[in-house]
Amino acid sequence: MRAERLVALLFTLHRRRSATAASLAAELGVTERTMRRDLAALREAGVPLWSEPGRHGGVRLMDGWRSRLDGLTSREAVALLALDAPDALAGLGLGTAVAAAHAKVSAGLPRELREQAETVAARFHLDAPAWFRPTDEAAALPAVARAVWAQRRLEIRYQRRDKVASRVLEPLGLVLKAGVWYLVARIPDAGLRTYRVSRILAVEELGSAFERPADFDLARWWRLSSAEFEKVALPLRVRVRLDPPAVAGLRRVFGAEHLAEVLVSLSPRDAEGRADAELTLESHDIAVGQLVSLGPGAEVLHPPEVRAAVAAVGAAIAARNS
Repeated sequence: MRAERLVALLFTLHRRRSATAASLAAELGVTERTMRRDLAALREAGVPLWSEPGRHGGVRLMDGWRSRLDGLTSREAVALLALDAPDALAGLGLGTAVAAAHAKVSAGLPRELREQAETVAARFHLDAPAWFRPTDEAAALPAVARAVWAQRRLEIRYQRRDKVASRVLEPLGLVLKAGVWYLVARIPDAGLRTYRVSRILAVEELGSAFERPADFDLARWWRLSSAEFEKVALPLRVRVRLDPPAVAGLRRVFGAEHLAEVLVSLSPRDAEGRADAELTLESHDIAVGQLVSLGPGAEVLHPPEVRAAVAAVGAAIAARNS
């Protein structure tokens, strides 16, 4: 892309300070005519270039002038400028900082690169929360975020299923998952724990700071703990007999990326092409909906209550459409 080439040219001029159009064209792999057009585009964007006449002359970047893009590749600059400042960052107190970063990067971009970033932002948008679920109201988030930044111990009051508990903890990081904020914290002498921030009823920052574990990696810990949680969160075992279309429908219903977690076993097909499968599913109601989605070729063998529920759904569908 031309926009990326312009940024590459700007970095090259930073490094070499002075070069001929021919040598710049050779380094960037374009014709000399294209290079002269690119140099003209940089001048129009406000980059202070001037030409030195003579046999050893060339294009020179004004001494002392530096781009605001030092260290950024063109793709990085476009990605940063194209990103919006979502409510998630505002909740962490970073909304203003992101807006300021956008303004600074935009001021240093050539016009073509600004237009490219605007095009990306106009065509791609990230909406993290799930459908049919209201945004989690996490009133304690600003206070928790401040403690994470400052590495300050917290005392929290937390709503559990049937009671309110108090904890003194060391907040290590925040994770936003499908519109829900989670706090990962270390409990002295008890290890790491995860708390849903919307269930934190009260927060008190204690005066003492704590030493962050040098080997703690938030992203890695979250991936591992999420995998363990998903195993525990699929407690319902279901055995089904599937005809060929239903076997093929497993990927469609459960998703190719999650099928390995759901499918415990799948037997060889019999003479009629049917196979027995054992599945681990999240709950009774969700299991019934997923099994019905496999179509009429799925026969529930066990447990009997799931079989009866699937049969009731089938009967209701038949009665409604008869």
